[in-house]
Amino acid sequence: MKNTTDILIVGGGLNGPALALALAQTGHSVTIVDAQPKARFKEDSFDGRGYALALASKRLLNQIGIWARVAENVQPMLEIKASDGQAGEGASPFFLHFDHREIEEGPMGFMLEDRFLRRALLQALEEEPRITLINEQKVVAQAADQTGVTLTLDTGETLRGCMLVGADGRQSGTAQRAGITRSGWDYGQTALVCAIDHEKPHHGIAHQFFMAPGPLAILPLPGNRSSIVWSEKTEMAHAIQALDDASYIQALRPRFGDFLGAISLAGQRFTYPLNLTIANRFIGERMALIGDAAHGMHPIAGQGLNAGLRDVGALAEVLTKATRRGEDIGSVLVLERYQQWRRFDTATLAAATDMVNKLFSNDNPLLRLGRDIGMGVVNSLPGLRRGFMREAAGLTGDLPRLLKGEAI
Repeated sequence: MKNTTDILIVGGGLNGPALALALAQTGHSVTIVDAQPKARFKEDSFDGRGYALALASKRLLNQIGIWARVAENVQPMLEIKASDGQAGEGASPFFLHFDHREIEEGPMGFMLEDRFLRRALLQALEEEPRITLINEQKVVAQAADQTGVTLTLDTGETLRGCMLVGADGRQSGTAQRAGITRSGWDYGQTALVCAIDHEKPHHGIAHQFFMAPGPLAILPLPGNRSSIVWSEKTEMAHAIQALDDASYIQALRPRFGDFLGAISLAGQRFTYPLNLTIANRFIGERMALIGDAAHGMHPIAGQGLNAGLRDVGALAEVLTKATRRGEDIGSVLVLERYQQWRRFDTATLAAATDMVNKLFSNDNPLLRLGRDIGMGVVNSLPGLRRGFMREAAGLTGDLPRLLKGEAI
């Protein structure tokens, strides 16, 4: 069978379209298959969801032509404050404080609402002639051979490409059909996600408040509005989610405090079960996994989408360089380069988020003392503090060119 496209991508969330745009820029033809309707990308109403984008992720989005489309709607994170404590008792006197003025590159990160990022990606996809987007169709079978990959859709239609990318989330059908298993565990926690309006300005400061049931992140959005990612033990989270809006805010208030004045709910409320799940292989026969299809982590450091965009940058670079050398982009030799590049970084990040969650999501007095002193020590040492800030900004490690702000 003749290949009709260079790369087939299953999953049209965020990472899949970003990869498609990066590959199209370097001359590849791409077909995206997304089970969801295209209309979800065009929804304009605020629903409460937002993303913390590291500085390196901003660079990638700028390189693929997305940042200019969303720049007027982003909120820079100028400071990050992390503290330990208990609901209603205030924060520990030991804390971490990161100020963007301590690093040369600028703000460590940016908050961007889901609706603006999805809409910008869709607009860019529709304007790129090398990309074909197929919506509201599911992949029911995939088969690889020596020259390419064939996908069968639920309509009976078949698609043919040189290689396949799974960008279809933690329950990746692409990975399952390739026989790739996963490792991980459940945290017994559920994230409550929403946005709030508040009386006082946030001044671009992001807060991470560690409590025994789980962390509370307060992330600045444009105006007097913030995004909330609030982790609780699963049973308690479900009970809180079942409350009416007024009672929900009442439950949040002692955890949130009064530093931003009066608060009220803005948009919808969501819950997400929290677990660690990592694919035991990132590649298969003529296939690679990116984003949550490869790794799902605790949101404690806000690195989920940022880790996915590192996958995007690495895979786009590996495939583009292979094409320029005249190699078969679906060969195991090429795809192994991607896996080697991303596996160690992913494992390190997963281990770090897992350790921090276990260290802080408990009320052991000895651990509380140790972690509070640790935060105080880090905060008092400028060199160490800047190292943590550069890590948070996504500026460390073996970065793909797109995340350095360079073309492939």
